[in-house]
Amino acid sequence: MICHHALIWLMCTVIILRRPDHDWPVIIGANRDEMNNRPWKAPARHWDDRPDVIAGLDETAGGTWLGVNEDGVVAAVLNRFGTLGPAKDKRSRGELPLEALDHADAIDAAQSLAALDGTAYRPFNMVIADNRDAYWLANRGTGKIEITEIPEGLSILTAHDLNDTANSARTRRNLPRFRAAPSPNPEADDWFAWQALLADTGIEAPDPDHYDMRADAMLVRSNMGFETVSSSLIGLPAIPTSEHELPRRPVWLFADGQPDSVPFLPVAL
Repeated sequence: MICHHALIWLMCTVIILRRPDHDWPVIIGANRDEMNNRPWKAPARHWDDRPDVIAGLDETAGGTWLGVNEDGVVAAVLNRFGTLGPAKDKRSRGELPLEALDHADAIDAAQSLAALDGTAYRPFNMVIADNRDAYWLANRGTGKIEITEIPEGLSILTAHDLNDTANSARTRRNLPRFRAAPSPNPEADDWFAWQALLADTGIEAPDPDHYDMRADAMLVRSNMGFETVSSSLIGLPAIPTSEHELPRRPVWLFADGQPDSVPFLPVAL
């Protein structure tokens, strides 16, 4: 997610649950934190030259923060710690999910993006996943884009490293809470536990030196217009194991606003 004009210690969040042998091997939750006056459009087929891509549209830069393609690849981008906002001499990080979604497999997408010149962009984190593989890409500003396989089980990515409980108060508080929560069940349309966690406003005191934000909150609020502006829940189904089993479609539920007050509605995939 591209989250501009905010504080260096608060950032968008991606949660990913990997269960390789499950009917739904990948479940993703994501909150996008942004200035509430930055224009954007909800996930849809916004790009004529990419008709198989469904993604949110950042109207300012033309890219996206999160999307999925017809092959079931999901890609999300987040800024890394201390690198919020655009730079005149750098390409928009919102291009990167679109480039990833040009590929039919997560591994091909990850390898293609890792071959890019990292110095062309400000530092970023990415999640690229399909129903078989999932990868964390980190551009730390050295020029090299590193690929790490996301392990089985539940992980959280913010502006810091994957599952970085030492540096991210949000990860430190919420990683064990997500791991303990009932997993979403797309077949039963049961996402309740994750919806509640994505809407959690934290327990730390608001920080008056940082616009009254709470560092451990999943749902961000402030006194300067920076906040969680949307939330997503995505499920990727497994490939059918028998010729009599009908293929399932991916599921994307999207809250067009703060997830404690706006309903999650299905995105047309």
